[in-house]
Amino acid sequence: MVTAEEKLRERIKELTCLYDVTSIIVNCDYNEIEVGLQAIVSCLKNAWQYINDTYVVLKTDEYHIETKKEYKDYVFLTSAITLFNKEIGTIKVGYPSKKYSVLDFLEEEQQLLNNVCLEVGNLLERKEIKENEILIKRQVEQSDRLRILGEITAGIAHELNTPLANILGFAELLKDRTKQDSQATKDLDKIINSAIYSREVVKKLMFFACEMPQQKSLVNIIPICKEAIELLKPILKTKNITLNFSSSNSKIALKIDRIQLTQVLFNLVINAIYFSEENGVIVLDIKDKSARVEIHIKDQGTGIDTNLGDKIFEPFFTTKPVGEGSGLGLSVVHGIVKSHKGNISFSANMPKGTIFTVAIPKL
Repeated sequence: MVTAEEKLRERIKELTCLYDVTSIIVNCDYNEIEVGLQAIVSCLKNAWQYINDTYVVLKTDEYHIETKKEYKDYVFLTSAITLFNKEIGTIKVGYPSKKYSVLDFLEEEQQLLNNVCLEVGNLLERKEIKENEILIKRQVEQSDRLRILGEITAGIAHELNTPLANILGFAELLKDRTKQDSQATKDLDKIINSAIYSREVVKKLMFFACEMPQQKSLVNIIPICKEAIELLKPILKTKNITLNFSSSNSKIALKIDRIQLTQVLFNLVINAIYFSEENGVIVLDIKDKSARVEIHIKDQGTGIDTNLGDKIFEPFFTTKPVGEGSGLGLSVVHGIVKSHKGNISFSANMPKGTIFTVAIPKL
């Protein structure tokens, strides 16, 4: 028989627990949410009748926190943690089954557990809302930066096109006039190659700034991929790299700008070649899904640090040494893919290397 004094003592413990849980949640740092949840679990343990035998476990998709487990088998009170009306986990409070049964739990303890789960769910909801706000803010800031950068690069590209054309044209004329001078011919070849490289950078700037008109049409992308591979064969041969091509179907139709698709393939494969070791293997695999087409480019190179995240798609960001990369290749690819309402991502290739995946929806 539970006395009035014992009932009062239990109510005080429950009210103290609720107060402590509320205080923990109010003062919780969203960057250290696990610390707050650990404190909540400790509060729950202290609120039950038989503190020394109480075992508490909080489990969600992201967190697993429990007090010290003294016995193998327990009887539990359980309550669900919900996030935006979706169950994402539970909190269970138990007693060892060899000493207690479910009848030893108080009705008020179930109510307390339900209230604490509700508070934990509210905390996790606020954390997710905060994270989404930060993400949206970053996306808006990034969009503004890219818009301004796009305007600047479009102007730069137009300004550079004319002088580059003049450099190339006059260098070719001089080369014809100095055929007898081998040293002058070599020097002019260097000028021409540098001008061609600069022209390619300008093309990338124009792609990035969306200055080149997009012409989408429904095409079979397999021949386009094969043509791109043929054009890349001299570069592959230089490093003695094998490129294996495969596709789930011989004909895969996609509404796309064929020139921009070639640009995507070129940039991704050339990147793969650059980071691959001699005698390496690159795989270009096309998968025809029900709602989208996936292009997978796998290399066996040095790999990409996953901590870089989407930073690798930012304009002028490069992991190549100074002078060996403009930092525009992946940003151009990202821009083209996004303009086709697609997505690009990367993951680790096993045992080493990187896999770039381009997914473009069928419209």
